[in-house]
Amino acid sequence: MFTAQDLLATEFATLSELVAAHALERPRKIAVADDRGAIDYGTLDRVMDQIAAGLQQEGLAQGQAVAILSHPSVAQASVFLGALRAACVAAPIAPSATPAAIASMIADCGAPIVFVDAANAPAVDGIVAKVVRLEALATWAPDARPQPMTIAPEDGFNIIYSSGTTGIPKGIVQSHAMRWQHLSRNAAAGFDTAVTMIATPLYSNTTLVSFLPTIGWGGTAVLMAKFDARRYVELAERYQATHTMLVPVQYQRIMALPDFDAFDLSSFRFKTCTSAPFSAALKADIVARWPGLLVEYYGMTEGGATCALNATAHPDKLHTVGQPLPGHEIRLIDDDGAEVAPGETGEVVGRSPTMMTGYHGRTEATREAEWFDDHGNRYIRHGDLARFDEDGFLVLMDRKKDLIISGGFNIYPSDLEAVLAQHPNVTDCAVVGVPSEAWGETPVGFYVTRPMDREVADDAAILAWTNAKLGKTQRLSALHPVEELPRNAIGKVLKRELRHTLRTGT
Repeated sequence: MFTAQDLLATEFATLSELVAAHALERPRKIAVADDRGAIDYGTLDRVMDQIAAGLQQEGLAQGQAVAILSHPSVAQASVFLGALRAACVAAPIAPSATPAAIASMIADCGAPIVFVDAANAPAVDGIVAKVVRLEALATWAPDARPQPMTIAPEDGFNIIYSSGTTGIPKGIVQSHAMRWQHLSRNAAAGFDTAVTMIATPLYSNTTLVSFLPTIGWGGTAVLMAKFDARRYVELAERYQATHTMLVPVQYQRIMALPDFDAFDLSSFRFKTCTSAPFSAALKADIVARWPGLLVEYYGMTEGGATCALNATAHPDKLHTVGQPLPGHEIRLIDDDGAEVAPGETGEVVGRSPTMMTGYHGRTEATREAEWFDDHGNRYIRHGDLARFDEDGFLVLMDRKKDLIISGGFNIYPSDLEAVLAQHPNVTDCAVVGVPSEAWGETPVGFYVTRPMDREVADDAAILAWTNAKLGKTQRLSALHPVEELPRNAIGKVLKRELRHTLRTGT
């Protein structure tokens, strides 16, 4: 039997093999904890065996999908890992999706069995023949050893459904080789001794890029069923957390706690952020008041390429998302697919060892997401507009689909949002483009203010203040107060819902 260190030093190993090695070397170490309890590596290894054996007895073949509809929990994590041991493909489904979308995702991945927690059981009534409740996992899983399976690097690891910020979620197929890259490239991150706070759902790639290395290297993952800023810092202090991956809105809410500085967070060594725009001011506040390194990652679930910004080491580059990681390549192209000149803005396309196989069952959508250079090398379109600064740091301008063209001028909503966010009464904001007879499109803003300021906030005054700081072609044509911005589970603003509000008045 190889040790975990032996496996991590090889060219390829599976997460299942790593858990088995940790179970032999550190059986009593906590692997996963949640609000209800915890599971150590020895027990996790046995539960994975039972789940894998149960799936095999149910007739699931290698490569078949196993759907999991649940809030984050020890049981959900155990099923995810147990499915991998059976050489099946884990397909975590978002409970926040509509019933129709849940049914569509389960049908799309072809899962013959769905594992579901009590809170989400009604959503799967009649969808599939076999449903297993996570609360009854111990009685469902047989006390048996599974048939050993041989897993190749190119075999499917998971299907992650896109966030749906721009339309119907697509199933993103990721291989064991891709996930191995996520494990092996984290050798210097200290995950072997990590206590990682997990405050985003396991159906998100944002979560998996910190959860999987924690388990693969033998650390401890602490799962939150639902994010709450105060509860987060309380748990982090109790567990002496060392690592975390949070999205910007979570950092924002944590840093806004009036007594944030009273919590002892000195155990933190490595904090990361991804998934949504991360303001320079917020990064600076975290670096100043929260111990440990802060690194922002820019990338996408589909793969492409990843940039990293060490915010602690580069305080003068907080307006950027950093530089491409080693082995990752980013190019910028125009609407015709030609590379733009240095310093110019273009669409981001990326290439790396961590790219999706494709969209599940959607050949045409996969083809549309790809770009090939003159040598036939495959890149993934990120859908963002950006430019490189003089030092090779990537500066994001906006989502390509969010670009507003008004009177022939390109307007980047992120530029307008950065100005609007500076108003003292604004705590959150977003800008979208809407049709205009005079200009083709025109920018419209939405803003959130503090509850204590809602009655006195003056929309017209805030609009005038903002427009006074913008160029003539950038000015907002209207500004609307909202209780909160619509966001998905990992903090991305659902701008299509804001546009729908303007069209329908609801």
